[in-house]
Amino acid sequence: MPTSRSYGDACAIARALDVVGERWALLMVRELLFGPRRFSDLRRALPAASSNLVSDRLRELTGRGVLRRRRLAAPAGSWVYELTEWGRELEPVVLALGAWGLRVPLPEPATLSATSVLLYLRGIARPDPAEPPATHRIEMDDHVWTIRVEDGVVDVEVGEPAAAAASLRTDPATLNALLADPDTFDAAVSEGRIEAGGEVAALRGLLRPSG
Repeated sequence: MPTSRSYGDACAIARALDVVGERWALLMVRELLFGPRRFSDLRRALPAASSNLVSDRLRELTGRGVLRRRRLAAPAGSWVYELTEWGRELEPVVLALGAWGLRVPLPEPATLSATSVLLYLRGIARPDPAEPPATHRIEMDDHVWTIRVEDGVVDVEVGEPAAAAASLRTDPATLNALLADPDTFDAAVSEGRIEAGGEVAALRGLLRPSG
């Protein structure tokens, strides 16, 4: 059931935690940083959370004004959840928590969502600002993301690009390993763990932190 528990503390930190401090709440915010997602997308990205728990947290976050629910235009017509403007202000908070948490030992076993890896990619990518703008397509777990690179900045968005200079299809664990060691790109391709097309050299540059 949704919770209305409160710390009853006037401190703004406590009041913020009254809104997003429940288990799974901030991970749902993480999953929505790149754009709207369906309930099934969120459920798949958070496999250790039950359907009822995901429903409860979404209801709480929507009721608090962090998220909103809307129906996509035809032909999709799906109901999706997305961050409100106030909810989007949590992005630097979530990213700061991620940076702080790098020193925490990995759990066993551990899941890894595509959103997590793409946040990491966006954070470490160092594209050359002098390079012309480029758009790439990345597919993981049967979902597609648009990666735009311009003026040395990487932007990630849920959905198909109108056109892409290069494409990459893989899984989150493989992409994460590739970001840790870009020199394994060719091996991952030859082993079938990566399918790459288009301007592969541009992909290599994107995945190499030194740009």
